[in-house]
Amino acid sequence: MKINLTKKQKLNNDKHNCGLCGRNSKTCQKTECCGNWVCGNESDYVMFSYSRDICCRNHRRFTLCGLHYTEGHDGDWKDCKKCLNWCEPEMVAWYGTNEYNFEKHPNPPTFEPTFCVQCKKVISLSMDGYTSFGKEYACEKCMSDGFEFKK
Repeated sequence: MKINLTKKQKLNNDKHNCGLCGRNSKTCQKTECCGNWVCGNESDYVMFSYSRDICCRNHRRFTLCGLHYTEGHDGDWKDCKKCLNWCEPEMVAWYGTNEYNFEKHPNPPTFEPTFCVQCKKVISLSMDGYTSFGKEYACEKCMSDGFEFKK
């Protein structure tokens, strides 16, 4: 995916430090959402690699700031009701406070842990593998052992 940059956002001959990883690079550019310096080129991403090595992609895809801008919401992302109600509170909290943010959400939503319906193990929705059916979740291990959701 190629990102079209405005004249202000064009890559600069000067090197800048990425605000996320700290690398000093000519590939740094200002984000469209919040105007912070970030490194990387999204066209370098290899489909289905699940790589998290491209800071500009990580900020755009894995933060409420990036979501807020991409969805065209008004106002500040930290106060946006649409963003705060976008998905499960656990994921909203992660998107607002993870390492891909320049600024952490000051008041992320609280949430109850998510449990596997079969083994009752806690599932971290932001880190663990799982399958969901409606509001029920099964961990990766139970699914690989042949678990099937019952209607």
